[in-house]
Amino acid sequence: MKIPFVIAIGAIALFAFSSAVMFLWNHILPGVVHVGAITFWQAAGILVLCRILFSGFKGRHGRWRGKKQMFGQWQDMTPEEKEMFKQRLHCCRC
Repeated sequence: MKIPFVIAIGAIALFAFSSAVMFLWNHILPGVVHVGAITFWQAAGILVLCRILFSGFKGRHGRWRGKKQMFGQWQDMTPEEKEMFKQRLHCCRC
């Protein structure tokens, strides 16, 4: 029951975002940078390409897992270890 719902929401989201990209591209870029208009499927391809280039293949859960693990390690540190970690982190920002 849940899988068809997720697929339907994904299809609707792809349609909406692709339409938005196509609309904005076709109404802004030809006048500004003199490029041609794009089709719906080209806009969908641009969205997929951006997802691959800027987000990689990891989902949101992969990033959260790393933060959760780091938080767990922070909780296990003694106050002295936390202070040393803060000093090393501050040194690296210089």
